[in-house]
Amino acid sequence: MSELDKFAPSPLTPLPQVGEGNEVKKLKVATTSLAGCFGCHMSFLDIDERLLELVKLVEFDRSPLTDIKHCGPCDIGIIEGGLCNAENVHVLREFRANCKILIALGACAVNGGLPAQRNHLSLATILEEVYHAQHGLVDGFIPNDPELPLPLDRVHPIHEVVKVDYFIPGCPPSGDAIWKVLTDLLAGREPELGHGLIHYD
Repeated sequence: MSELDKFAPSPLTPLPQVGEGNEVKKLKVATTSLAGCFGCHMSFLDIDERLLELVKLVEFDRSPLTDIKHCGPCDIGIIEGGLCNAENVHVLREFRANCKILIALGACAVNGGLPAQRNHLSLATILEEVYHAQHGLVDGFIPNDPELPLPLDRVHPIHEVVKVDYFIPGCPPSGDAIWKVLTDLLAGREPELGHGLIHYD
């Protein structure tokens, strides 16, 4: 019996569906990292050998695990990181428009995390400090290239811009917490994280 076979259906409609010939129709999952450190994706990989069980039921769309550049229609979207620039907002809105379920993964997506520590300073002060006032800088200048995404005045958690369906807190959340939420959703259950799966360290 596999790990996923242990989960019985609940009042939620189970996401996996049987296609023609009794094969399981794979769900599409997309993931991305916005303003963060990529630690949540590392935790995602910490589900270890259970990834083999997961790939029997899901197919990855846009993700660091693929070379797909844009999010297409998906069952589940997983967002790591908050919003610090215009490109982050564009990617987040693309995910929300294309994903039936959107999950905020980790402290940066949930509440802005470490990047939001800049929120008590003005953007002008930060740019001046980084590009003009740093020791050792010679002829420093603030970049103004149209190819660079415009920084936002503040770092925002993702729920301030789009509707988020589920939150997985932690910095980063454990692989077990991520596994629990995904398998609950795949089994049609409302995800629940108990005391042992939520920690901040």
